[in-house]
Amino acid sequence: MKATAVSSAAISNALRYQQARMQADLVKATTESSTGRVADVGLALGGRTTQAVTFQRDLDRLNGIVDSNALVTARLTSTQDSLGQISDTAQSFLSALTSGVSGDSSTNILQTAGASALQQMTGILNTSVNGEYLFAGTNTDVKPIDDFSAAGSPAKAAFDTAFTSYFGFAQTDPAAANITAAQMDDFITTKVEPQFLGSGWQGNWSSATDNQITSRISLNETTQTSVSANEQGIRKLAMAAAMVSSLVTGGMSEAAQNAVVSRAQALVGEAIGGIIQVRAETGLAQQRVSDASDRMRTQVDLFEKHIVDLEGVDPAEAATRVADLTQHIETSFALTARLQQLSLLNYLT
Repeated sequence: MKATAVSSAAISNALRYQQARMQADLVKATTESSTGRVADVGLALGGRTTQAVTFQRDLDRLNGIVDSNALVTARLTSTQDSLGQISDTAQSFLSALTSGVSGDSSTNILQTAGASALQQMTGILNTSVNGEYLFAGTNTDVKPIDDFSAAGSPAKAAFDTAFTSYFGFAQTDPAAANITAAQMDDFITTKVEPQFLGSGWQGNWSSATDNQITSRISLNETTQTSVSANEQGIRKLAMAAAMVSSLVTGGMSEAAQNAVVSRAQALVGEAIGGIIQVRAETGLAQQRVSDASDRMRTQVDLFEKHIVDLEGVDPAEAATRVADLTQHIETSFALTARLQQLSLLNYLT
């Protein structure tokens, strides 16, 4: 028979090592209980870890695009609302124009309507959302439209200079009463149109780019998700409003005023049609973004199911392990405390 030496220190050390292991196991069990997934994917899955990592990477990418689409949707919704306001402004302006010109009172009404339409349109086009201008194209940090009514406006200066260079006098000059309808019509065609429908628009009026924001709305799909202030419908509305506010004055001949109003009516009608077209295109982009997000949410659900199948643990089993380990650790602490109290000195007399 062989006797094995046993000491209280050896037992105490053994319990201490066991406590360390149980505490490490408790951390893993607690993590699995709270997350519902294995604490160490590589240890639990082995060779299938690559598959789990691939699923998680694709899931993160899909969730990122879905979150991005939420911002895109907010921008498109704000753009759609702004286009609706511009359309309403154009309709109101057209109603004022159809009343015709008859006397100083109507002249003042038309001039005020033109100035009001121009100010409203400028304010709407310079709208920003989350620090980005909606109608600036890709120059989202630059205010897209110059304020025609502001002091020192390059657009207003260019318009007045064009009038003076063509007629040889300013709009307020008494000689304006002799301008014929043919002269005014030629002035609008040769001098005013290039400022709005030609290169003068971006030279004096607009800081927006023709290029619009293109967003990735799914893994393999992109679409334009902004509207530029350089759209033809917007230019024509600005042209009509600027003409009426600057040229329909009491000192201008009635024939010239009628020519301005006639051209303005045609321009506003075309502007309304152009804005409706842009709104339809924006609505189509909204629908594409919504459909893409719905498809990706379905893919997200599938990826999450596959990940749970690979990494998932039974929450009830994990909770039971946490309770058992906690109880064992508490018991081990109690035994260690009792062992540390054992000493031969207590038995020596």
